[in-house]
Amino acid sequence: MLNFNGDLISKSEMNFSYQNRAFKYGDGIFDTLKYDKKLYFIEDHYFRLMSSMRMLRMKIPMNFTLQFYRDEIIKTIGKNELNAPVRIRVTVYRNEGGLYTPLTNEISFLIETEELKLISKKKYEIELYKDFPVPSGLLSTIKTTNRVINVQSAIFADENNYDNCILINEKKNIVETTNANIFLIFGNKVITPPLNDGCINGIVRLKLFDFFKDNKDFTFMENSISPFELLKADEIFITNSIFEIQSVSRYRKKYYSTNKTKEIQSIFEGRKELI
Repeated sequence: MLNFNGDLISKSEMNFSYQNRAFKYGDGIFDTLKYDKKLYFIEDHYFRLMSSMRMLRMKIPMNFTLQFYRDEIIKTIGKNELNAPVRIRVTVYRNEGGLYTPLTNEISFLIETEELKLISKKKYEIELYKDFPVPSGLLSTIKTTNRVINVQSAIFADENNYDNCILINEKKNIVETTNANIFLIFGNKVITPPLNDGCINGIVRLKLFDFFKDNKDFTFMENSISPFELLKADEIFITNSIFEIQSVSRYRKKYYSTNKTKEIQSIFEGRKELI
């Protein structure tokens, strides 16, 4: 079952118009969450979604509150009788009408849920994807429905037997991977690209900065990263809301330790359960 604007309908009942703006123009955004006995970081997800809608000049319905967002997700999971953990995708798009200039800024939303099988890989190899750069700037920090660069990098990784690809921007700086934020560890310093380099404003990325702001063993910071620094890093890990933290074992001829990543992962797990 799907949740379309609050109504639970079967997948066979869900028919999109050819005028759908998410289809025609990529005029939509999405959020991906995980449910595992509770919705992790739901407030952060909600406020990021609201911020993205405002940036794209979408009209936010008066009833689209945090409580409404949470209740609609839980309602959909319950109707589908899913066992935890569950992957949730919420897509919000501007209603149909118009060409580049929309006829309305009102929105519709769709909630999809599926059981999630998490597999943590001990061997995880990444490679640089250079065919198409991610534009730097704040628009790239939004999870829009236009993910053609991510699709192409995923195909490249699949064709060449990599687990993931690193995306770069037009300045040749590292941005993120196909589906995650990226962090490099140098000693006790943990560095990730700044948002203005074009990386997604990831929720786990946000919580890591929050969880480690008073930690004396690790210093988290934002800084532009050259691809040359990948070979100098002691460790690399990537983050998203589904697998949360995944260590990287290899980039080209460089093999990485995972000891400090495991420490960070353990602290993160403990802190998130307190929320």
